[in-house]
Amino acid sequence: MHWLWVFIVGLVVGLIAKMFMPGKDPGGFIITAILGIAGSLLSTFVGEKLHLWGETGFVHFLGSIGGAAVLLAIYHFATRSSSSS
Repeated sequence: MHWLWVFIVGLVVGLIAKMFMPGKDPGGFIITAILGIAGSLLSTFVGEKLHLWGETGFVHFLGSIGGAAVLLAIYHFATRSSSSS
């Protein structure tokens, strides 16, 4: 059940990240949601392995937003550099 919440929070985090990074994205809404889920999974795995936070809590949610933001930044950087060549 824990991982189901990770996916749900990741979807919400992806939607929040899309609100903060508006504009035309190559992948649009779907890619942003997938990157939000991936950021939440990454944040959950790393945060729990390093004992930064437990399975639930507000800090976990903030970590998920941070993970999604990092992945979105990497995605935007990768798509901008490949489209300019």
